[in-house]
Amino acid sequence: MQAGSETARQLRLLSDALDSGRLGPVRRLVNTLSPAEIGNLLESLPPGKRSVVWGLVDPEDDGEVLVHVGDEVRESLIADMDQDELVAAASDLDIDDLADLVEDLPDTVIDEVLKSMDRENRERLEQVLSYDEDTAGRLMNPDVVTVRADTTIDVVLRYLRLRGELPEHTDHLYVVSKRHQYLGRIALQALLTHEPGTPINQLLDDEQPAIGVDETSDEVARQFSDHDWISAPVVDDSNILLGRITVDDVIDIIREQAEHQALGAAGLDEEEDLFSPIRRAVRGRVVWLGINLCTAFLAAGVISQFDATLEKVVALAILMPIVAGIGGNAAVQVLTLMVRGLALGQVGPSNAGILLWKELRVALLNGLLIGGLVGLIALAWFRDWPLSLVIAAALVINFCSAALAGVLLPLLLKRMRIDPAVAGTVVVTAVTDVMGFFSFLGLATVVLLR
Repeated sequence: MQAGSETARQLRLLSDALDSGRLGPVRRLVNTLSPAEIGNLLESLPPGKRSVVWGLVDPEDDGEVLVHVGDEVRESLIADMDQDELVAAASDLDIDDLADLVEDLPDTVIDEVLKSMDRENRERLEQVLSYDEDTAGRLMNPDVVTVRADTTIDVVLRYLRLRGELPEHTDHLYVVSKRHQYLGRIALQALLTHEPGTPINQLLDDEQPAIGVDETSDEVARQFSDHDWISAPVVDDSNILLGRITVDDVIDIIREQAEHQALGAAGLDEEEDLFSPIRRAVRGRVVWLGINLCTAFLAAGVISQFDATLEKVVALAILMPIVAGIGGNAAVQVLTLMVRGLALGQVGPSNAGILLWKELRVALLNGLLIGGLVGLIALAWFRDWPLSLVIAAALVINFCSAALAGVLLPLLLKRMRIDPAVAGTVVVTAVTDVMGFFSFLGLATVVLLR
């Protein structure tokens, strides 16, 4: 909340300065911010003001800012840069950040960037790009500091002084064998607090597991969260050390996961520019709106089968939205828990049955409580005992349907390789709409018109 209010304050100051036409204060404000903060501000500005502010950013920060904005915004910023600016921006980046950016650059710029790199870094970049997106291999930075187990602290310290600087977020050095296989790690703290003649193998910490190069980014984030790591080694199938992943990259993953779940539930792309062109925004949203429309017609088709019942009992039309609306909310509650559990690896075939049984019991109790309350309200409103019993029973049935849909549909969607965070809401609300209308109107037909 505090970060959001600070961004709002910066945005207000920036907008006021831009509206006044005074670019000096804008430049000073922008260049007091970190690249991530600049990226956030740029995403908050409409295209005209965004272009002006982008031109005032310190060129040394251009590459980092491009890494910290969404794909659509990055595309618009790159369009405002000439080839020399793009080459300079890309050349200042670490290998892992450059891997994120390079595929969005024009081919001519990529060629120039590769030419400007030495052979070792060019091979490192090509290695990172050879791995699939959203894997540890794509996240890792190949720039790691390694030492041998048969050396001493004094030798390592002389090597570090000769090296001159350490990669960012270096809290451990990695110990490797002659074949560059990962053996463990040694904390910088240990190097500074033990005698210079102490052998490295006496200080070796071999308890931290390495991350497999093909591990998914979600699994990487889970391991960092579970173990409070600042950095972690990445190895191949032969335990050869390939690079390391640092906590700053994992924070980005966690943020992207949160945005994906929040926006995906509404059928939106987390990379969409807040100020994207109208045509692109329409194209990105109309598909899910169309699917939602189809499910609405499906629910309407169910209602149409009971038109005779509705004509005779007008109160049903008044109460129908309650059954569908509350059932939809109950389904989304269960769906949200399932999507989170699937993302964290907490839900799978081994415990799905137990979870389903638990959610069915919760749904039954909630259905009885909410159904009983709504039944009493309907009784006081319409003075009709059978009607109150019908809506109470329909809510119990729909709550149980919501539990079934909320648990089983995300598992089914994941098995079909469809993201439940994106498709789940539309599907489960369709189920509860159809079941809600069918149970309510079906019971009404049997009970009220017999």
